Amino acid sequence: MEALILSLKLAIWTLVLILPFGVWVAHHLQSMGKARSWIEAALALPLVLPPTVLGYYLLVGLGGKSILGIPLVFSFTGILIASLIVNLPFAIQPIQRAFEAINPEIREAAQVSGLSQWQIFRLIELPLAWRGITSAAVLTFAHTLGEFGVILMVGGAIPGETKTVSIAIYDKVQSFDTVGAGALSFILLATSLIAIAISYGVFSRHPSRAKKWRS
Repeated sequence: MEALILSLKLAIWTLVLILPFGVWVAHHLQSMGKARSWIEAALALPLVLPPTVLGYYLLVGLGGKSILGIPLVFSFTGILIASLIVNLPFAIQPIQRAFEAINPEIREAAQVSGLSQWQIFRLIELPLAWRGITSAAVLTFAHTLGEFGVILMVGGAIPGETKTVSIAIYDKVQSFDTVGAGALSFILLATSLIAIAISYGVFSRHPSRAKKWRS
């Protein structure tokens, strides 16, 4: 339970901090020029980098005095920073696709009506992109609960501080506690299945509704 509560705490903090940032980045990527491809590639790196590679660079960056002047490895703050970096693609890409799907004519009509850029964003773009925002929130939350490699390298396995549920599963397997490992694994499996179902559900639209919307 201690590991599960810590994982939930990490997932909630990650979601609270990264979701506004993801909305901001996803929205601004639309107006970027030639640098957009490079920025998108950098933000997608956590998807393709091995956890050991990403974990190593975070271990070096957060160790010693770190960027904040104090050591952050083997602490909750350290694994929170690691979680934020690992989840960048999950928090940005769904929202970016949602913004890109908005018909440009809607923005043009809003500009002609005299709305400011902030009003267009708040009153039009955000409501139209809610599916992508919801999907990003669900995927980020579920991915944080199951993250293992990077969290282990940066935080270790300190009970109550950095030992998340995925690390607890690994420890139970190492100690041949198959019952405990199976119970925790089932919790993560159920959470991931629900997250994927919600993610697919918010993006899917019934064919009859889609036809009615287009008409």
